[in-house]
Amino acid sequence: MGTEAEFGKLVVFGVGLIGGSFSLALKAVGQVGEVVGFGRSLGSLSQAIDLGIIDRVGANPGAEVADADIVLIATPVAQMPDIMAKIAPYLGPETLVTDGGSTKSDVVAAARAHLGDRIDRFVPGHPIAGAENSGPAAASAMLYRGKKVVLTPLPENSTLDVARLRSAWEWCGAQVHQLTPGEHDRVFAAVSHLPHLLSFALVHDLARRENGEQFFNFAASGFRDFTRIAASHPEMWRDICLANRAALLDELDRYQTQLGELRAALDQGDGAALEEVFAVARAARRAWADGKLKE
Repeated sequence: MGTEAEFGKLVVFGVGLIGGSFSLALKAVGQVGEVVGFGRSLGSLSQAIDLGIIDRVGANPGAEVADADIVLIATPVAQMPDIMAKIAPYLGPETLVTDGGSTKSDVVAAARAHLGDRIDRFVPGHPIAGAENSGPAAASAMLYRGKKVVLTPLPENSTLDVARLRSAWEWCGAQVHQLTPGEHDRVFAAVSHLPHLLSFALVHDLARRENGEQFFNFAASGFRDFTRIAASHPEMWRDICLANRAALLDELDRYQTQLGELRAALDQGDGAALEEVFAVARAARRAWADGKLKE
């Protein structure tokens, strides 16, 4: 398989949901020869071997990345700078480095600081296929099928290198899009980071009430759907919110303005104003769900 695969060697830092699924997807279509894994926990690395996510555990990052075709940094964003610093001196001339971070401007800044004149080797990315579960057991070869992956290429990246990375994600079944790092962070502050913040906030508020158990006992599908993402990884979402705090604060301010308008309508008994907001929101939500919104 190694001689036929488009990518001979993949090195993955972080063998959980994102990194593990990338490996399994490429393995499933025979497009990677060998996968080497690094992680903070020997337990998760052993589990990744048992699940067929990686072929072996890496011992020396520098030695492993020297002849790698792709290096995927699939850790929480706060861990990425240290990894970049460790691998920078050893990157091979054809080695592509990418990431799976949910924020891009901070990751790009870290890459510029730690990769130096090897910055052309780094093509930032963000697979839009997260789930509330994490760890190697959550990984799936099917995770990226039909899902969006956003690449945010840098001016230093060659067209060929971007195309190579696009090809890897397309082998995983993903639909690849491109944005600038700034565009990416503004968009995802609104449609991903803010919803997570709101979901965490609601569940936290109920959990700390003296009669919180009573609320949870009567919560049904509406609460379940709205708060599903509050089961997500706290460390990862701490890092995401802090990394994208400028854009997230802007979105939070806009949302608080919207809440203020709804509160005023409620206070004044203005049913027409409430219904107008609900109707616009319903139409937009249905159009999105039906795939009728323009890309």
